[in-house]
Amino acid sequence: MRRRRPGAAPADGSSPSERLLFGGPMRYDSGFVRHEETTAQAGLWTVARQIPGMLRLAWVLAWRADRAALAGVVLAEVGRAGAAALSLVAVNAALGHLFASAGAAGAAGAAGALRAVLPAVLAAGAAAGAGAVLAAVSSWGADRLSPRIQRTATVTLLERAQRVELASMEDPEFNRLLESARFGINSVHRLTTESVAVLSTLLSMAATGGVLLTLSPVLLPLLVLIAAPRAWGAAVTARRRRNSTTAWLQHLRASQLIAQLLTQTHTAAEIRVHGGGTFLLHHFERMAAASDAEQARLAAAGARTKVAAAAASGLAFAATFGLLGLLVSTGHLALAAAGTAVVAVRTGAANVGGLLGSVNQLFEEALYVGDLQTLTTEADTRAIPAGGADLPERPAAIHVEDVSFTYPGRTAPSLDGVSLVVPTGRIVALVGDNGAGKSTLARLLCGLYQPDRGTIRWDGVDTATADRAQQFASTVLLPQDFFRWPLTLRAIVTTGRPDHHDDAQVLGAAAEFAGMEDLLRQQDRGWDTLAAKGFEGGVDFSGGQWQRIGTARTHLRATTTGTDGRRPFLVVADEPTSALDPAAEVRAFDRLRRLADQGLTVLLITHRLAASASADLIHVLKDGRLVEQGTHEELMAADEADPGGDRPGAGSYRTAYLLQAQQYATRLPGPRPAAEPAERSDR
Repeated sequence: MRRRRPGAAPADGSSPSERLLFGGPMRYDSGFVRHEETTAQAGLWTVARQIPGMLRLAWVLAWRADRAALAGVVLAEVGRAGAAALSLVAVNAALGHLFASAGAAGAAGAAGALRAVLPAVLAAGAAAGAGAVLAAVSSWGADRLSPRIQRTATVTLLERAQRVELASMEDPEFNRLLESARFGINSVHRLTTESVAVLSTLLSMAATGGVLLTLSPVLLPLLVLIAAPRAWGAAVTARRRRNSTTAWLQHLRASQLIAQLLTQTHTAAEIRVHGGGTFLLHHFERMAAASDAEQARLAAAGARTKVAAAAASGLAFAATFGLLGLLVSTGHLALAAAGTAVVAVRTGAANVGGLLGSVNQLFEEALYVGDLQTLTTEADTRAIPAGGADLPERPAAIHVEDVSFTYPGRTAPSLDGVSLVVPTGRIVALVGDNGAGKSTLARLLCGLYQPDRGTIRWDGVDTATADRAQQFASTVLLPQDFFRWPLTLRAIVTTGRPDHHDDAQVLGAAAEFAGMEDLLRQQDRGWDTLAAKGFEGGVDFSGGQWQRIGTARTHLRATTTGTDGRRPFLVVADEPTSALDPAAEVRAFDRLRRLADQGLTVLLITHRLAASASADLIHVLKDGRLVEQGTHEELMAADEADPGGDRPGAGSYRTAYLLQAQQYATRLPGPRPAAEPAERSDR
């Protein structure tokens, strides 16, 4: 094996601090990362060839967002180019009149010269004024377009994202595309700005080139000769900086992460008690010093490139002036035309550097905006189907028949040939070890996933062909890891039921059901308390308080009718009491029984087998298979093992229940026996 020389940098470019703290370079596992490499490897010709496509992409987005503003921008930029050309023509005419009257003597000659040149001067002034007005119009149109384009793109992304299947949201490849598309939203604004700049510069250069062609065809190559060194210098500098940025992104991420660790609240206690701050700060300083050295290298290299480009451009300017002098002296070019050519050449050369910078930025932003377009197409193919067969509002039972399901990217199934029945109006418990498939089965029953094999029927209707919107409307989900929305308590509890935001009776019933009256009384703003610590008026709730909030939302949704006229009948409660104290836990299970008494089906997922003991029916899962089912009494009466081996896992419920029961079977301590005297050490 080839050894790395002592002191040599590793192949991945990581520093000793990065290898110690993070095990190597910090690279995001995200969709936008592939564009970092693309932009680093793109040469000037690659970028130039894609300018038409990038401009077309920007204009398509702009056309959808605001056609009037887009038309105003294009017409204004065309007008600006025309005004620039007219200004050069007027300058040429003015110089011609001045040079023609230069030999006239006396006041009469001067007055005649002024009269002759005045129309050209007025025309040049009018062209300059028109150009300024058109620049303001273009700026107005671009400023109006950018937020509208960004809004259109954002709404497109969000609308597509909230319609795709849950399995797609959990697919790593789709998730990377979604993340990259989010960058595309931010890039839309910059894409519009840079495309306007590119269009303006290209039109201005075209107008300048057209004037030079009319003066003398030989002058246009001179413009290219002067502009070429500037273009080279700008391209080299941009590429060098882009390559450096790409190579140093991992170092920047690592140092930023260290800075966050040193300043965040949740790390403050350990940093102070364990003295980790000095350790992290030492490595931050080492990485910052290396970054400073890289910036100094870039500055020196950039200065050398600018000097070389300026020297080459200066030589080209000298050659241009020499050629202009030769053309004038030989009578091939009028002196006025030569003066106009000098103005045109300097104007055109100055536009080149700005054009190249805009094109480079345009290329990079277009990659992300392209991802946004790709996402819209991909999301449409992954969207939850609209419509389907009608589902019964309150079926007699849900029948699960030989259902199997495997998560994307995995080979082992999470559910394998499961068949069971969930009767309506009962509490049905799903129990089993971690990873047994309980939550997966619950999500299949909610319609969040579709089985790979087998069917789920509401009475006789296969949910695979049913209207998924109706299935969602018939379900209430209280997941174990439900998201703690940074909204007001009112908004959280009435999620999906916006018409009840101000219904005091419904809100009061939900609070009473969840036992959160005391929580509300403790808040100065009551239902309008913001559940987001760090914002003005925001409050941080404990895990148990959040479970009460989730329970209140469950009750409100389960006992009210949606806008489609359907009321839920299936309540999925996944570990609903994991953060509650014992008394609150007992009350919570009593509340679930109250829901079942009202005719709702409660699917209870729990590891607390004392709670499952009160369920009407228990299904025991193990390694994705159904191994036992029955009432608590029936399962407790089962043998602890299956002698015949026909039912692997039989008796597992009874074993687990007794194991948990033993934790509470400890004896109260009695009086301790008197301690015997300790032996003397010198015996």
